Amino acid sequence: MPDQTSPETSPPPPPPPPAKEGIQLSLINNETSKLEVEADHGVFIKIQGAVPEAQGNAKEGAANAHHTLLLLINYACLFVGSVSSSLITKFYFIHKGSSRWVSTWVQSAGFPILLLPIYLPYYMSKSSDQRRPFSGFTLKIFLLSIIVGVFMGLNNLLFSWGTSYLPVSTSSLVLSSQLAFNLVLSMILVKQKASFTNLNCVLLLTVSSVLVGLASSHDKPPSLTRSEYLVGFLSTIGAGLLFALYLPVMELIYRKVDCYGMVLEMQLVMEMAATVLATVGMGAANGGFSVMKVESTRVFDKGSAAYWSTLASTLIAWQLCFVGTAGIVFLTTSLTGGICMTALLGANIVGGVIVYGDKFGGMKAVSTVLCVWGFFSYLYGMYAKNYKKTKLSIQ
Repeated sequence: MPDQTSPETSPPPPPPPPAKEGIQLSLINNETSKLEVEADHGVFIKIQGAVPEAQGNAKEGAANAHHTLLLLINYACLFVGSVSSSLITKFYFIHKGSSRWVSTWVQSAGFPILLLPIYLPYYMSKSSDQRRPFSGFTLKIFLLSIIVGVFMGLNNLLFSWGTSYLPVSTSSLVLSSQLAFNLVLSMILVKQKASFTNLNCVLLLTVSSVLVGLASSHDKPPSLTRSEYLVGFLSTIGAGLLFALYLPVMELIYRKVDCYGMVLEMQLVMEMAATVLATVGMGAANGGFSVMKVESTRVFDKGSAAYWSTLASTLIAWQLCFVGTAGIVFLTTSLTGGICMTALLGANIVGGVIVYGDKFGGMKAVSTVLCVWGFFSYLYGMYAKNYKKTKLSIQ
């Protein structure tokens, strides 16, 4: 008789848990979350992405704060560097410094200073995600940096010629003409949109420069000939043209740059190229670095110590100016960089009048008012535009 056993019966399923009131949060993955609200009647309400949105807003806020802080630091560097470099360079020429190639050389020869902000964060950081300096620095970016650096050296030479002849206040106002060139080149190269705010600002600043040109015959120092004044005026215009081209070109290049650290690395290479150009020119025209020794001991009327202190101060000032300019272009646009440079013209003019007693007649006063008017009209236009965007995004 077969052995009959009763089949194994599975235990009955446990009774369903009582309905819970409240909220349960479960993460689905790094990008999505689910918020479940369980009610007594068993209806589930799912809200997708609520937490990531909050987290994203927090991260976006932190990124915006970091961006703003970095922008303010760069603008501070630009402000201090622009004003001090103009005044110190003029101090060099006033006290019998005569080599325009030396003045050109010191504008870029301070590039080793950039090694500190390039390498210091890497060696001080404890994060494994810290980018290694010059990683991702391609051959194309390297060659572009050298080419731009050569043009930067030419721009430095033209600026030295202009500063050696013109008063600081006059050269500063003439340099405001770069903004008109900057706007046109930005429209062509980086497709900058022309607006009433842009055109109004450029028009006012251009008229400001024209007024300086009309008043030039009454502004030149007594020992300066009309031809020398013309050379200084045209050299300053040329420097403005090259600088206006430099800004949108760098904006195009920066579109292929991943981070601010690479901006500093490019600046280092560019200034190395500019320094090589200035060194070759100084050797061909003045006999090399020996001209510095001769100037410090026999020419500069403030003595050797003051001479070398002047050159050292100029090295630091120009590094601040160039780094600030590059950072502003990278963080904003080339047009904004040009606007910021123009905004400092008033400070340069006032500095020239206070420190060196530059004349400040009626024409120059009107030019300064137009310069300030143009800049603040641009600021107001940008504020109104951003306010409108913010209001629309809230709605």
